[in-house]
Amino acid sequence: MDRRITELVNLTKTKFGLDNYFLQSHSLRRNVNIFNETIFTLSMEWFPNHVIVPEDDDSNPEGTAVIDVDVTTRKYESVIFVMDKTYANNGVTFAGLDRNDMIKWIERETGLTYGKQFQLYKEEEGRLLFNECIDGIAVSPSGSIEIKLDNEGRLTFFSVLGQFSTKELVKDEKYTLTFESVEHLAKEQLKLIEFPSFEQEKLFPIYAVEEFYVTNENKSLIPFEFIEDVRSYQKIGETIHWDEPIDKPFDRKEVNWLEEVTVDQAFTLEPSPDSFPITKVEKEKCLLTVRELLRQDYPKDTGKWILKTLHRENGYINAILRMSNQTNRVFKRKLVIIIDPKSFQAVNYVDNKPMLEMFDHFSPPEEVTITREEAYEKIKDKFEINPYYVYDFDCEQYVLCGKIDCEYGVNGSNGEIVALGDL
Repeated sequence: MDRRITELVNLTKTKFGLDNYFLQSHSLRRNVNIFNETIFTLSMEWFPNHVIVPEDDDSNPEGTAVIDVDVTTRKYESVIFVMDKTYANNGVTFAGLDRNDMIKWIERETGLTYGKQFQLYKEEEGRLLFNECIDGIAVSPSGSIEIKLDNEGRLTFFSVLGQFSTKELVKDEKYTLTFESVEHLAKEQLKLIEFPSFEQEKLFPIYAVEEFYVTNENKSLIPFEFIEDVRSYQKIGETIHWDEPIDKPFDRKEVNWLEEVTVDQAFTLEPSPDSFPITKVEKEKCLLTVRELLRQDYPKDTGKWILKTLHRENGYINAILRMSNQTNRVFKRKLVIIIDPKSFQAVNYVDNKPMLEMFDHFSPPEEVTITREEAYEKIKDKFEINPYYVYDFDCEQYVLCGKIDCEYGVNGSNGEIVALGDL
């Protein structure tokens, strides 16, 4: 074992009191965060000493410690004791399950400040959950922290997901948005959508709004879909046309998601291929690849698909397509084509059509008798606007926004106000 890995292993064993454990396996992996930084992680599986390892069994026995640590910062990303059972000896404990002690420990472990960079949003006995914040204001996409103890106050679970902002990345501004100043946008975003009821196997025509963000500075709209998926997209927006189909079906290949990461790559911080921008030449090659696959497996669909975005993921380039004429259902048609950037050949694709076909036997929605204006008047008082810091991939900064949402909708057939969570 490389001495640098050995050092991290020994550090982990001491820190979490793993004298009653042996290191069963370890591996390295890398991923790219929203700041386009490559993060290298050492993953370890520690088995309790009394466990006899069976052959051909990939499951982890009760009490196994699964621990991930950032090889650069030496900060722990996750510590999981399987089935909440720990055999740790003089490990991490909190007498009396004291909440303040747990928060102080998290601050020391992460280097983050409570109330400034993370805040509590849920508390259960022996369990705390936190969301990222910037000076008490919520963030999107949000980092999260969770810590869990057993009845004796011993650590059984700890995780830090996502990334947390620094002051240098925050655009300083005063929040001035009011709902009245962006009401016209809220009204525009109210759409008639067919919501499925699985219990009744029926579609309901509901006027509803999908949550969205409006920038504090110039009141521009940020679509929700580009916030929640934490990666940088290259927007394309090109409709794909062709004259002749290809009379040969596409040959799907197995996608290899696992990347072998070496110790030298980890400790020299070799950037992940996913961190590089998609060049103009690569974009044009991807367009050709997408068109060719559509000509093969969707020969009658010329002009029906729009290539919305390209992004790198797990060593591949993913092309995301949407139908040009979408239905107004909650779930919309989507096609993801996975492209090998070495050969610019499509490897595989995922079409959500089979999932959408489950609604084909649902009863159709009743006739709409309510206008959008009437629906809006019924629920405009139920809209909420809250300050949020949103990461802007274009300017690589967190910008202050208002998050606009409404938990209610209006049934377009009878005008009834409905809680969207009940549909």
